[in-house]
Amino acid sequence: MLNLKEVARKIRIDIIEQTQAAGSGHPGGSLSIADILTVLYFDKMNINPNDPKMAGRDRLVLSKGHVAPALYAALAERGYFPKSELLSLRKFGSSLQGHPDMKSTPGIDMSSGSLGQGLSVANGMALAAKLDGKSHHVFVILGDGEVQEGQIWEAAMSAAHYKLDNIIAILDANGLQIDGTVEEVMSIKPIDKKFFAFGWHVIEIDGHNLKAIADAIDEAKTVKDKPTMIIANTVKGKGVSFMEDNGAWHGTAPSEEQGKLAIEELKRGTV
Repeated sequence: MLNLKEVARKIRIDIIEQTQAAGSGHPGGSLSIADILTVLYFDKMNINPNDPKMAGRDRLVLSKGHVAPALYAALAERGYFPKSELLSLRKFGSSLQGHPDMKSTPGIDMSSGSLGQGLSVANGMALAAKLDGKSHHVFVILGDGEVQEGQIWEAAMSAAHYKLDNIIAILDANGLQIDGTVEEVMSIKPIDKKFFAFGWHVIEIDGHNLKAIADAIDEAKTVKDKPTMIIANTVKGKGVSFMEDNGAWHGTAPSEEQGKLAIEELKRGTV
């Protein structure tokens, strides 16, 4: 039986190795969504690494595209491309650029990176599926700093208006963004009540509890006539003690020595 906790640990190690080798990237937010991606790619999403463009597959839009190292790690662990390619992150000519590129990387459903746009794209995918009579789901991962963007709320209103119950959004609520805490920069509270008021089904969970993530997705799939927002409370830098809840690691890559310490901690830790 697949050990999801061990998969999440491997993804976190891959994130550290990628960003350390690249000398750039966003390890903090990548580490905070490792458990979410583990459940999606190894348990809940209908996908096929041998047929990345499978017609009936579930789709994922990584709206917070700067945490691409986490997505690349999940795709490599799932078998979309060799893990050896991970160390080419952000290298000239690599298919693994700083933000996801659907034209060059197997398993990427949407190029992303400009914050605030992912939910609109997911709406388009979900509405197209409805019009075509398809039953797959569209997952979209958002950052809590990202939902300060006005376009998110236009998209939230549209998703509810068109009754897009095939959209499952997951908010990586780690409380930090590039300029500081989300609360200090532009508070989004009460985020649960806001999405509820916009016509969404809302679930709030511990975003590092694998069972809670899986149960929330199962619940979301039963909801009819409205989209679902899963608010996943997470810790930025989760799994590496000197990165946890530390905004300095939003866009700072670990040095060789820091990377070594982080990997040693992940290998012996309980995360």
